[in-house]
Amino acid sequence: MQHNIFQTMRSLKIIEGCKGTQVYTINPSSGTGTGTGTGSGIGDKLLQQLHDHIKSQTLIRTKSNRNFQPPNATPPSEVVFCDGSLLPYALPMTDLLEPKVEPSLVSLDFVETLASAYRRAEDRPQFERTEVFLEQCTIFRGLADPKLFRRSLRSARQHATNVHDKVVVAAWLRHERREDELIGSSSMDCSGRNLECPRATLEPGYDPESVFDRCLCTHARAGDHDSDDAHSEMTIEVDDEPSSTSEEEDGDMSFFVGEDEIRCNRFNIASLSRPFNTMLYGEFIESKRENINFSQNCFSVEALTAAKEFSRSKSLSHLEPKVVLELLSLANRFCCEEMKNACDAHLALLVCDMDDALLLIEYGLEETAYLLVAACLQVYLRELPGSMQCSIFVKMFCSPEGRDRLAMAGHASFVLYYFLSQISMEEEMRSNTTVMLLERLVECAKDGWEKQVAFHQMGAVMLERKEYKDAQHWFESAVEAGHVYSVVGVARAKYKRGHTYSAYKLMNSLISEHKPVGWMYQERSLYCIGKEKQMDLLSATELDPTLSFPYKFRAVSYLEENKIGSAIAEINKIIGFKVSSDCLELRAWFLIAMEDYEGALRDVRAILTLDPNYMMFYGHMHGEQLIELLSPVVQQWCQADCWMQLYDRWSSVDDIGSLAVVHQMLANDPGKSLLRFRQSLLLLRLNCPKAAMRSLRMARNHSNSDHERLVYEGWILYDTGHREEALTKAEESITIQRSFEAYFLKAYALADSNLDSESSKYVIHLLEEALRCPSDGLRKGQALNNLGSVYVDCDKLDLAADCYMNALNIKHTRAHQGLARVYHLKNHRKAAYDEMTKLIEKARSNASAYEKRSEYCDRDMAKSDLSMASQLDPLRTYPYRYRAAVLMDDHKESEAIAELSRAINFKPDLQLLHLRAAFYDSMSDFVSAVQDCEAGLCLDPNHNEILDLCKKAREHLREPK
Repeated sequence: MQHNIFQTMRSLKIIEGCKGTQVYTINPSSGTGTGTGTGSGIGDKLLQQLHDHIKSQTLIRTKSNRNFQPPNATPPSEVVFCDGSLLPYALPMTDLLEPKVEPSLVSLDFVETLASAYRRAEDRPQFERTEVFLEQCTIFRGLADPKLFRRSLRSARQHATNVHDKVVVAAWLRHERREDELIGSSSMDCSGRNLECPRATLEPGYDPESVFDRCLCTHARAGDHDSDDAHSEMTIEVDDEPSSTSEEEDGDMSFFVGEDEIRCNRFNIASLSRPFNTMLYGEFIESKRENINFSQNCFSVEALTAAKEFSRSKSLSHLEPKVVLELLSLANRFCCEEMKNACDAHLALLVCDMDDALLLIEYGLEETAYLLVAACLQVYLRELPGSMQCSIFVKMFCSPEGRDRLAMAGHASFVLYYFLSQISMEEEMRSNTTVMLLERLVECAKDGWEKQVAFHQMGAVMLERKEYKDAQHWFESAVEAGHVYSVVGVARAKYKRGHTYSAYKLMNSLISEHKPVGWMYQERSLYCIGKEKQMDLLSATELDPTLSFPYKFRAVSYLEENKIGSAIAEINKIIGFKVSSDCLELRAWFLIAMEDYEGALRDVRAILTLDPNYMMFYGHMHGEQLIELLSPVVQQWCQADCWMQLYDRWSSVDDIGSLAVVHQMLANDPGKSLLRFRQSLLLLRLNCPKAAMRSLRMARNHSNSDHERLVYEGWILYDTGHREEALTKAEESITIQRSFEAYFLKAYALADSNLDSESSKYVIHLLEEALRCPSDGLRKGQALNNLGSVYVDCDKLDLAADCYMNALNIKHTRAHQGLARVYHLKNHRKAAYDEMTKLIEKARSNASAYEKRSEYCDRDMAKSDLSMASQLDPLRTYPYRYRAAVLMDDHKESEAIAELSRAINFKPDLQLLHLRAAFYDSMSDFVSAVQDCEAGLCLDPNHNEILDLCKKAREHLREPK
């Protein structure tokens, strides 16, 4: 129906501007190596195939389709490793390794930054907090937990007062879930979420309860039938009205357009605006005339008739869009604000898709129609990133003239260009579109964090484009704006321009002037050699063990010394707790060099699970091509073999191995949604939430039934913080068909709260129902494990033990931990300790097992286990809290604070902050206690214990000394 309404307008061919295609190329840079040699056996054949593949490539396949073209890559030479095997694209070399300059803001003191952001939010009125929450989004952008970013984004939308901010932030919220990738989803659908409702965003004003309300779309759907009836009655009433003869008799003046007369009431027309009032009642000649010629004003009879009707009824009902558009122009010409606002709101509600937006955006900009432009803008933003291919909109957003036009209509803002530039950087960081959007972002930025992020991101993009002089300029601007981390960008740009010593001096002064942070030593290591470089890298790892570059550099250094075993052991250290594509690629490279092709294939499959478009060997070869070349030289498995391999790896807690097996199974059966779901669970275990969400979306898209689709939609909602909606999806699925996954989802979502006895009984019932439904042993083992946990919480230890034993019988190895807990609660500490020892022996990833075993032994053994846990996974916070508590018990307050601070410096965890605040409070250091509390509340504003501690510490500060 909408398309019929606009049929006459579509003849303008405005949409043709979006149908053009643009083809761009990009050739990634490469590393080089030299050497000659020969080899023998199957390894030589494989690697010769790889080398032949290199020579046969005339066009490098790449993910990018943008228009930035770096210098052409030169293919590296062959090299010989110590065993004589020919390697493709040379060995990795330390000279080609560099840490990435993070494009997001990085704080010198993250705790202070968090506390400051929390205070600013608390000090402002509710309806002025949007900007502060957007700043929090920027702070959280660089963290591994996307939930913090999404929570701040929801808060920014909840507190937004103007339509523009609501439109942009609501679209951003939707983009974070990537719902555009769900087959059958509409960009204008909000699924009942008021904070994302496209109609609610067009309503100005602050509504603090909006987060809890159902959206306007829901109310509209509920009232559709009533609206139709009302519309029918209205039509009848209009039809029954007297003819226009009586209206004409009431008129006391006429407008003429050519030969056509529009009889009007002079007072009504004059009331539309001051210009009309002055014309009809002032000193102008028209005030003395009954008939006024309006032919020279270029407005149609229909438009003047509509103006007459609006002056009488204040209504635009039953008007065609083209008449309302003309009326909008008339209202603008004669400053009729009320009529302009009515036309603006009327047209805004007609914008439903990209076609409508493309037709109406020019009208909206020309007439500075705020709501109409907002509605068109909303459609574009909710279609991102696909809508970036539309040349009309790209021109409007990217060009200075387009930004000026948006500004005239009230729609050029920092938050808009921040959102657009983030999307463009994700799509292709080096593209011209990204640069132009960042230029507009700079123009919109105000002093403070906005200029810091705009300048720093521009510097990061210029660095990627190898435009080092410009990169240095932008990084220096960011430093002047107050962003100290941008000094890293300045140093890197100088280094790239050949000023190594200048870069070294810059980082050296930064370390001497500020409290040292891991990334400072990491960066300085680039500009020195020998032992000094190694010492800087060790300092970087000690201060921040999550930085991957030091591990990578040390691993490649071992490789250059022909110590390939040490190289693999070094890279394994970080892969053990922080999985990333680049580290897995490096390990795969090492494994190929030592002819462990099965291990290399495992890592390449894991890489492609994390990033399906990953390019191996300095960006020269797609991962899928490498799989094709490695597959013939390893043992081939049928689907049944794969299931057996998956069971073995799952039971040995080998998550990367399990990922690889699932990837192979999906290659054999790409439409298997259950496998995609299994993939998402493994990715969540490996702390890869974005990749996990992508797998969940694909599971949903490949679902063969409605009940299955609802379950995966429920998991998507649960993982993005919409627990109640997830429960609704599970219940809908169960009404269609009883299934293991639907019951399991419902039980899992319900258990994610403080359960009372009745709720616990219901969760037990749901898990028992799940176990009665068909499923594989892997999922049933998990359900039994969860059921055992609920039984433990209900103090039903024998039933819990039975669940854990049954789970172990089907190789759910993690059940050892639950069984150990049961033994511990029964005061069988030795049995608990032994049970955890079994888990340590079986599990590949056993940092958590060491941590848990420490609870079942004496202090010295506990320290040993916790030390091992920290060594295997420094991101686990319990060991730091335990060691700090022991130190505090021994009255070593300074050492206890230092132990917690060591972890907080690279992981500002809520529990760590809470404990350190309590320690500071007990030491009467109330200023530090309040700062830690405020930082914790920035991470979780509703943490009651921290709220109480913060209140108590603030009261102490207010006490007279």
